Amino acid sequence: MFDSLSRGWGFFKQAVDMAMKDRDLIKPSIYSFFANAVVGFVFAIPIVIAVFIFGGEDNFVGRGVIGILGAILLFAQYTVTYVFSGMTVYLIYGYLSEGDGQMDKAWAVIKRDFLDIMSLAAASALVKVVENTLRGRGKRRNVIGGLVANILDTVWTTATYFVLPAMVIEDLNLWNALKRATNMIKNNLLLVGVGYVGVSVINGVIGGSVIFVAILIAVGIAFALGSLGSAALIVGIVVGVVLVVLVSGIVQVFTSYIGTAYHTCLFIWARDAEKAQQAGQSVQAVRAPAPLAAVLGR
Repeated sequence: MFDSLSRGWGFFKQAVDMAMKDRDLIKPSIYSFFANAVVGFVFAIPIVIAVFIFGGEDNFVGRGVIGILGAILLFAQYTVTYVFSGMTVYLIYGYLSEGDGQMDKAWAVIKRDFLDIMSLAAASALVKVVENTLRGRGKRRNVIGGLVANILDTVWTTATYFVLPAMVIEDLNLWNALKRATNMIKNNLLLVGVGYVGVSVINGVIGGSVIFVAILIAVGIAFALGSLGSAALIVGIVVGVVLVVLVSGIVQVFTSYIGTAYHTCLFIWARDAEKAQQAGQSVQAVRAPAPLAAVLGR
């Protein structure tokens, strides 16, 4: 476990250094955050209206309408997320292969693969609907179904981390990208698992710590201004909430970038290793992308 965390920390530092050298790498994650916020706000309006008109989930029609709107919202958010994550993948690929991630090339690739990305978004939305159905709601919650849903979520999420690079780097459709991802995960299962745990824990610890500090500062601001009167207290609460939301957004941006960067580097290394094997060369001779070298220990 300690080795996994150590490697995760090593990759985290390398990925941040990479983003500092080429600021374009982090931009799609920022765009994704704001775009998804807009999508969520836009869809919240018809969902709220549907709740008032159809009585929410108290009747069959209400559940059906809200369910359909929720599924469409999921599809829209997955599409936005995959579009910008795909840009991040190609920018990192360009940075590692050419020394510079170029936004115009990344946009061109996303336009080329947009229908494939939409198909991935539709599949992910369907998987999420199945997960929610398995879990149940309220008094109808299913413990066993919840466990199955968690496994499904982990398997599918891990697969999408490799499906997206297969789409944008190798120009594969959804079906072929899924086969490619399955094969890569199967051949690098230990590295995928160890790296994923390490990077995820480091992301969680650092992100959680930053948010916790922001909450403490927000509470301090509220108390400090609260001593000046009720009006000042309200201002302090608003400032505190804005601070926590802003910091949470920044953490989400970096968490998204770090996760995408790790799986992109792993995909590139696995791809080069396959080529080496096909040429009769040793996998050990394949040079891993610099950020991933911290995880591979070479």
